[in-house]
Amino acid sequence: MQLRTPGSTIRQARSIFSHIDWMLFISALLLTVAGALTMNSFSGENYFFENQLIWGSLAIFFFFLLSFFDFRFLRRTSAVVVLFAGSVILLFLVFFFGDIVKGAQNRFDFGAFAFQPVDPIKLAVIILLAKYFSRRHIEIANIRHIFVSGFYAFIIFLLVLLQPDFGSAIIIFLLWFGMVLVSGISKKHLIAVILGGTIVLFGMWTYVFEDYQKDRIVTFLNPLADIQGTGYNAYQSTIAVGSGQWFGKGVGYGTQSKLEFLPEYETDFIFAAFAEEWGFVGVLLLFILFALVMWRILENAIRGATNFEVLFGMGLAILFMSHIVINIGMNIGLLPVTGTTIPFMSYGGSHLITEFIGLGILMGMRRYARATHKDDAKKEFLGI
Repeated sequence: MQLRTPGSTIRQARSIFSHIDWMLFISALLLTVAGALTMNSFSGENYFFENQLIWGSLAIFFFFLLSFFDFRFLRRTSAVVVLFAGSVILLFLVFFFGDIVKGAQNRFDFGAFAFQPVDPIKLAVIILLAKYFSRRHIEIANIRHIFVSGFYAFIIFLLVLLQPDFGSAIIIFLLWFGMVLVSGISKKHLIAVILGGTIVLFGMWTYVFEDYQKDRIVTFLNPLADIQGTGYNAYQSTIAVGSGQWFGKGVGYGTQSKLEFLPEYETDFIFAAFAEEWGFVGVLLLFILFALVMWRILENAIRGATNFEVLFGMGLAILFMSHIVINIGMNIGLLPVTGTTIPFMSYGGSHLITEFIGLGILMGMRRYARATHKDDAKKEFLGI
């Protein structure tokens, strides 16, 4: 009988988890903790804080569980077809059985918890586009790939927009647009498509839209123009961010959030609530953590075993960056309020578990990543 020493047990544990990018995981975990602390109140009930601890625990469990899977099966066309068909069916079911919250029918209510299908569907869109572009990498310069890939993404985009969930629809569009850019598609063709769309929108603005429709669009794009109405949330958010000054008011002592001047501070405006309590220094640390997450995702992506894994990692980075930019933009009054969450921090199980699942899939791909030098991998991917 061979006795195991503490040293051998530690070495075995290290071997089992050797594929985990600990810098990436710890950065994401710290962001999750920062969000939970911002929801916490030192007086009264802590419904959001306690629930977020549960969602965070489940998210971490799925992260480690999926990191041991072999995701090469996702390269198969049959797997991608099932994902796409399942996504479309799920979005159709929302119209019949979904719960209406704040005018949007975009989630299933199961009593103890609610499930928002568009969150995992974003991962399905990344996998779909990664599969499409990786398979056609050699002939990617053909303009038809812009339209064919756009058609697949447009189906999801339209179903999400009709819920209506404008924030998630924008994310779906940015996923498609971003992955088109990194896939190697001819920039001349892409510019031509963008110019065509711009001309159509300009024509609609000039000859189709009525004055009241133009006013609604202007108010949506510039919410601070109506701070007593549609711009109230954005206005209170900018006050919260500014009032944090250098070092913040202290954890749990944000007046804008805890006194409920700032609505939805646990979800859409948690960045503003965090900035109020932690100040400029805290926000700087937050940006460092987000930068570490993005850097590690891209570093792992570029070492992908094939173009599919590379494109999946790129898509995951685009997903997170889109959420970060839009959420912070609307928190400081630069972008319209669309209900877009900020990764790892905002309250909610659907998006938090989905984000850690995305990272877990990336870790699973890391297990069979090539040992090729990253410069060689970049040359292969970019076709240099």
